[in-house]
Amino acid sequence: MNQHIAHIALVVANYDDAIKFYTEKLNFTLLEDTKLSETKRWVMVAPPGNGQCCLLLAQAATEEQKSRVGNQTGGRVFLFLYTDDFWRDYNAMLAKQINFVRPPEEQPYGTVAVFEDLYGNLWDFIQPK
Repeated sequence: MNQHIAHIALVVANYDDAIKFYTEKLNFTLLEDTKLSETKRWVMVAPPGNGQCCLLLAQAATEEQKSRVGNQTGGRVFLFLYTDDFWRDYNAMLAKQINFVRPPEEQPYGTVAVFEDLYGNLWDFIQPK
């Protein structure tokens, strides 16, 4: 058996704002932006050097979905972004005004800091050992 997670849906308030944040602030690649209806698009972004998994940006359509934007995990770290050069990318992210809510620290598994995306979702930014 060979399985993998292909996409992770991330509920966003606005497609275009989310695309701008992920492509301009985090240097993600816009893989697809296909209009499905008057209100729905299939929007996928991925970090540079991505192997398989990408984010499916899903614009909130109902009040319940809107209430989850920025809080899909109840305030816990939601996503984990790995890098091959922590300090290069950390400094580039600071220059693009990414808000780090926990400063860099060395852990047994690598160098890690926590940042928030444009909606407040928390991400671990990690260079593994």
